[in-house]
Amino acid sequence: MSLEKLARENVQKLTPYQSARRIGGSGEVWLNANESPDCQAFSLSDNELNRYPEFQPEALIDGYASYAGVDSSQVLASRGADEAIEVLIRTFCEPGVDRILICPPTYGMYTVSAETIGVEIAKLELDAQFNVDYDGLCQADAKLIFLCAPNNPTGNMLDHDKLCQVLEAQRDKAIVVVDEAYIEFIPEQTVVPLIKRYPNLVVTRTLSKAFALAGLRCGFTVADPEVIALMMKVIAPYPVPRPIADIATQALSAEGLDVMRSRVSELNRLRSEAVDTLSGLKMVSEVFPATGNYVLARFSDSASVFKAMGERGIVLRDFANKPRLEGCIRISIGDASEMAQTLAALRELDAL
Repeated sequence: MSLEKLARENVQKLTPYQSARRIGGSGEVWLNANESPDCQAFSLSDNELNRYPEFQPEALIDGYASYAGVDSSQVLASRGADEAIEVLIRTFCEPGVDRILICPPTYGMYTVSAETIGVEIAKLELDAQFNVDYDGLCQADAKLIFLCAPNNPTGNMLDHDKLCQVLEAQRDKAIVVVDEAYIEFIPEQTVVPLIKRYPNLVVTRTLSKAFALAGLRCGFTVADPEVIALMMKVIAPYPVPRPIADIATQALSAEGLDVMRSRVSELNRLRSEAVDTLSGLKMVSEVFPATGNYVLARFSDSASVFKAMGERGIVLRDFANKPRLEGCIRISIGDASEMAQTLAALRELDAL
C-alpha cells in the first residue's frame, strides 16, 4: 500500500504552492521571486543559542510597533507572513464548517493554507480592471476575507472608502485580512490606520521585500489586541529564533529604516524605467499597475519571450497558465545592472 493513502484526503489532493525556488531555473539574473537585489550587513550578538528564544521578542515587537505606528499589543511576529495567514485560518475557521474568501487572481498561499487545514474556499473574482468587487464583499458569507494590496501579481491597490464599507458590513461577521507584503513601495496606501475604527481589520506584513530579508523568514500581523491574543493561542511556542529576532530588530532601527527607504526609492525609480520601456514595446499589449517591486506585463507571445530570456540567463516568472493572466510575465525589479541587461534583451526581442 502506498503511504500516500495514509495522508488526509485533502492533502492527497493538494497542489502545493509553486514558489520561485521550487520551480527553479538557471541563469545569472534572477527576477522571478520579487526579492531585493541587495542586502545590508548585520551582526549577530546572541551567545545564548542553548536557550529557547522569547515567545515574542520584546525589542522586535516594540521596534515593529513603532515602525507601523501602533501599540505593541497589536503586533505578532511570525515565520514570514505565510505563517500569519495559516495561523489566522486556524484561529478563526472551523474545518468543514467555515470558509475563507479570496479575490483571484491573487497570491496563492491563501488557497494552499485553507486547503491544507480543510477549510472551504469561496472566490469573488476581481473585476475587468482587476479591482476588488466591493459590493460583492459586503454581501460575502465567509469567516475570513483575504485581500492583497499591492495585489500580487496584478499590482492593484484598494479603495479605502469602499474598503470601509466592507468592514462596516462585515463588522460582526468576518475578519478582513489585507496582505501588505509590498506596502513599503507605496506606503501612503497602507490601511493600518483603519484598525482603530474597525477591529475586524487585520494586516499582514513581511521583511522579505523592501527590507531585503527574504532569507530571514520574518513577518508580522498588525491587528486589534483581541485578535493578536487569539492568534497567540494558536501559533507555535517559539516562532522567532534568536538570530532572526536579532537581525530583524537591527533592520527596524533608525539606521535600518534609512537603508530600507533608500532601497525603495531606487527600486521605484528602476521600476518606472521598466514600465516606460515595456509600454513602448510592440510585443507588449498591457502593462499592469506597478506598485510593488515588480511589473506584470502581457505579451503577444509570452512563451517565446520567456524562453528567449531564459536562454539569455534572465529568469522571469511565467503567469501565462493562470486564469485571466494568459500571456503574462512578471518581472521583479533587480539592481541597475540587472535591469539594464533585462530591458536591453527585451528591446532586442521586440526588434526581431
